[in-house]
Amino acid sequence: MNSNQATIQKLEKMGLWGMMRALKESMEAGTKADFTPDELVARLVDVEWDERQGRKLTRLLKSARLRYRAGLEDLDFSLRRNLEKNQFMRLGDCRWIDERQDLILTGPCGCGKSFLASVLAQQACIHGYSVCYWPAGKLFEQMKLCKADGTYLRELAKITRKRLFVVDDFGLEVLDTASRLILLEILEDRHGRASSLFSSQLPVSQWHQAIGDPTIADAICDRIVHTAHRIELKGESVRKLYANRDGEGKKKQE
Repeated sequence: MNSNQATIQKLEKMGLWGMMRALKESMEAGTKADFTPDELVARLVDVEWDERQGRKLTRLLKSARLRYRAGLEDLDFSLRRNLEKNQFMRLGDCRWIDERQDLILTGPCGCGKSFLASVLAQQACIHGYSVCYWPAGKLFEQMKLCKADGTYLRELAKITRKRLFVVDDFGLEVLDTASRLILLEILEDRHGRASSLFSSQLPVSQWHQAIGDPTIADAICDRIVHTAHRIELKGESVRKLYANRDGEGKKKQE
């Protein structure tokens, strides 16, 4: 066994898959001699870095369980829905997550709130932040089940550790006592420590009514509403607008 093969085996045993692959490719292509020692080391490290970042992103996206897999390049800013491109692109750099700030997306049904929330959540994963994404109804249902089987504190700790907590379709129905207390406890653990993103058909002015209890509503809103970035979408359903566009295009072709 020559020294190169021994090196490849050691890289494999150490789990340095990127370095191993890059070294093998250089040897097979006969380009190893074209690099200076510094250049070869830099190339091996760069490939290993990219490999690990790719695996980390895959792991973060899988754990996040986003509703949509979409990036900033998939956004259509030509739609008239009060989405200001400069503001959204700034949010896309995830500095607000780094600074432990919150975000609220509101607007009528079909205006793209869940899609936009997914885009920002995917950006968070790309920047290396852990994310959990929950439709509001499923979140409260799951947390109630956890209370029943004794795993509530473990699930609560899991949510608390995530750098971004996304609650989609908040306020579709008035919260019961258990749900509002669960939400308050989650936000209490996260406030000032990590970021939360809420999407809702209801304007923020109606959140007290949706939460149900005035005292708890005050406590919840105090932790999420007053200091959050806000995007207030308007206009027609995106699905309807795209359907109209497709229909017009079809008519022109006919």
